[in-house]
Amino acid sequence: MRTTAQATARDRVPANRSGALPDGVLADDALPDDDGAGRAGEDGRADAADTAAGSRPHGRARGGHVDGDAGQAPPEPPHRHLIRLLPDPKGTPFTFWYLLLLITTTVLTEVGDPAAVSRWLAGSSTDVENLAREPLFVLVASALLYNGPLLAPVAFGFVFALTALERRVGGWRTAAVFIAGHVLATLATQLTVAAAVALDHLPQSSLTRLDYGISCGVLACAGALAGVLRVAWARWVLVAVVGTKVVADLVTLSDPVTDWSHLLAFLTGIALWPALRRYQARGSAAHPHPHTP
Repeated sequence: MRTTAQATARDRVPANRSGALPDGVLADDALPDDDGAGRAGEDGRADAADTAAGSRPHGRARGGHVDGDAGQAPPEPPHRHLIRLLPDPKGTPFTFWYLLLLITTTVLTEVGDPAAVSRWLAGSSTDVENLAREPLFVLVASALLYNGPLLAPVAFGFVFALTALERRVGGWRTAAVFIAGHVLATLATQLTVAAAVALDHLPQSSLTRLDYGISCGVLACAGALAGVLRVAWARWVLVAVVGTKVVADLVTLSDPVTDWSHLLAFLTGIALWPALRRYQARGSAAHPHPHTP
């Protein structure tokens, strides 16, 4: 094998017209070692590859133009950000289907027979007597009814607060926050009413006072949303606006039971900040989005 390699290498050495090697060049000097030749070839190919890679522009060429950063996602158009404020069945299924259910029950209470609607509302109320008889049923049924004007703050809060929270922590956690605020605030206030009636501080009619709606769940979600906003000033603006409204209602004492339940629900959402932030820190939100503030 070495004889053949030497012969091939000798043939590549330039010769003069007489066929002899150039002066000062010996036959063995013109013959590279086998290992050296292999390494030289590999080094040459590696240098050529490095040169080609270094001269190649970053990104992909499209129609003669080179992208600056092929891996960077293009920014979303403004209308996409506005659309994300509203629920949709794919991105926010809990909020979307819950909203449709509330619309359905609201329409039924408006167009239904007044006597039947009255019985329905009375049976779904989370008053003291109903909670004593069927606690689980009334806690669920009362959250399926909307109580208030169509354009009330709680209606806008439901759409925007629940949608924003679900896009950050997912549907199951949003539902858990809503249920926690609804259940804890309702039980705390109604147990207080029962104790006040037992101590003769409130009349017996307080035991059957109608109590239903989504306001406690919405306020809990608003409080929780403030804790997962990435922009600090937006977090504290949300807390200040909602907190001011809740405290103002409590000061007027127009409806003490409802007003106290709203404050407790809002504080419940704030109390869930650590758990929701830990979930966010793990980067495992159900519907992550790079442009979500």
